[in-house]
Amino acid sequence: MEESPRMRLWQRVTLALMITGYAGYYVCRSNLSIVTPVLIQEFKHLGITKQTIGDMTALATLFYAFGKFFGGSLADKVGGKRVFLFGMIGSILCTLFFGLTGSVPLFTFAWILNRTAQSMGWAGMVRISSRWYSYTTYGAVMGAVSLSFLFGDFLSRQFLSQLLHLGMGWRGVFYSAAATLAVLFVISLLFLKESPKEIGEEEPAGSPDNLFGEAGATENDASVKEILGTVLRSGVFWMVCLLSLGVTLVRETFNTWTPLYLTEVVGLAKDVAGRTSSYFPLAGGVSVLVCGYLSDKLGRAGRAAIIFVGLLLTVPALMVFAFVHFPKGSALPIYALGTVAFMLLGPYSFLSGAISLDFGGKKGSATVCGWVDGVGYLGGVASGKVIGELAEKQGWGSAFTFLTVVAICTALVAGGYWLHQIRSTRLKPTS
Repeated sequence: MEESPRMRLWQRVTLALMITGYAGYYVCRSNLSIVTPVLIQEFKHLGITKQTIGDMTALATLFYAFGKFFGGSLADKVGGKRVFLFGMIGSILCTLFFGLTGSVPLFTFAWILNRTAQSMGWAGMVRISSRWYSYTTYGAVMGAVSLSFLFGDFLSRQFLSQLLHLGMGWRGVFYSAAATLAVLFVISLLFLKESPKEIGEEEPAGSPDNLFGEAGATENDASVKEILGTVLRSGVFWMVCLLSLGVTLVRETFNTWTPLYLTEVVGLAKDVAGRTSSYFPLAGGVSVLVCGYLSDKLGRAGRAAIIFVGLLLTVPALMVFAFVHFPKGSALPIYALGTVAFMLLGPYSFLSGAISLDFGGKKGSATVCGWVDGVGYLGGVASGKVIGELAEKQGWGSAFTFLTVVAICTALVAGGYWLHQIRSTRLKPTS
């Protein structure tokens, strides 16, 4: 079905609103990473260390993962926009609460609430995307949507690091983050639409290769039990969940620990380390655009091939962090940081983006996304707990050796997933 000029305009508007809205989530998420060196210095009399921050982020990530399982099904049931906006307002309130506190238990409680609220956002966007875009463009569209958490993270780190540099203090950083997200909440509330039907247009077709067959390619109502029953019986779905587990562990390690690593190992000032850490999501943003475009051109097995190759090339970059001793001021870890981001984040964006839309169609895309992301963020728990303890007790080299092993194991799973997709393509050739 050919789309009207009005429909194409609204698709661009919807894409822009989702990108900017979810980027706002990251202003209220990257803030803790940026101020971690300051918190450790200011509250060392309370016993705050790398391990303390790691324990706090691990516990909050666990709640974030559980929220993903619930949020996906909720979005499929009540609508993506409602869930997306709920996550925004919850994160705003929790960020303000964090800024008003001053003890480890309250910091932990506030961060748990914040991550739980934020767990709603991505599944809401996937649900909206399943209504607005054709399955033939899922890779490119979700690659563009993924810019929200990559370029959004990059810009958030630049913005918040500058506030820190200007002497605002960690509380001011948190209050500014909350105010920024509040503005984006109002914009999304006024202009974001759940479906083209709200502007009098028809929804594009969903993926014909989804787990639900023909019923999943068109809009229809289904119970949470029916959707989950179909999804959880799929072996290839669980393979994608394992990929998400490994890749998310590596990604969340860099999101959480890069500023502190650059401060302690490379010798950068705290504000400079915060800005430098933004190169990770910047390189990742370029990666998701390239990978998203290529995956739509390479056919059914294309996304799996890109994931496999990306993970293989991530391994040597992680080995640089694990086994190379850097002199103070060395630029090599910054180059390695960009390499990991470029090789890893494009493939990562497929798992809870285009692949979730492929598997879930219009019927259960948010549910698939929620489970893939939820399992992935169980790996994110280890990025806080395990990496924090290893870095504190045995040094950063041991922490990155562990990550290298994780990447190798995940690459093996990716190879199996690629072979499965190749066999599926041969059984069901592209029409």
